[in-house]
Amino acid sequence: MADARRNKSGQARSAGDPGGISQIFQFKLVLLGEAAVGKSSLVLRFVKGHYYEHQESTIGAAFLTQSVNLDNATIKFEIWDTAGQERYHSLAPMYYRGAQASIVVYDVTSAESFERAKSWVRELQRQAAPNIVIALAGNKADLANHRQVETEEGAKYANENGLIFMETSAKTAQNVIDIFTAVARKLPRSTGPADRKGADVIHMAGTAEEQKKKKCC
Repeated sequence: MADARRNKSGQARSAGDPGGISQIFQFKLVLLGEAAVGKSSLVLRFVKGHYYEHQESTIGAAFLTQSVNLDNATIKFEIWDTAGQERYHSLAPMYYRGAQASIVVYDVTSAESFERAKSWVRELQRQAAPNIVIALAGNKADLANHRQVETEEGAKYANENGLIFMETSAKTAQNVIDIFTAVARKLPRSTGPADRKGADVIHMAGTAEEQKKKKCC
């Protein structure tokens, strides 16, 4: 994941374009899935680069932030990591309401968690924002020798439902950054009046002429 550099005025600069000012877009992303599929581990690996063998279960939901830099834009994710226990299911709409993106997670060693992931996808398709970007993550790919869900099965379901799909491993970091980056690439970054509903534009650089005016005033 490329690092965002800052110019003297504190504005984000694209690492790939030393002269370009980066627009910063903020999106709400929610993780859904059955308990113990590794949602919290995925988020912790993405946000802090850490992995703990024994991760405590999430109670309700946890909130974290992390950014992905693409071209001349910085995508800042507000990440809601929801609890997978059934008793918290009724709280889920509170977290995915208004979300522009979701990663639905299942455990490749659990066919039951895959079926549960499908039900989360259906719920998002019915009740979440109509243009929500959904990714399906088959987690614990490092335990592929014990898999109950084949890669082709997950890919087929994702393809049929227009989902991003990757198998991931929070333990080895396989595809963790990649899946968040793939989500970021599908999120709208247009800033015209008709397109700004999908993103909160934190900063947008002006034209060169406007920048000169700012310097002289």
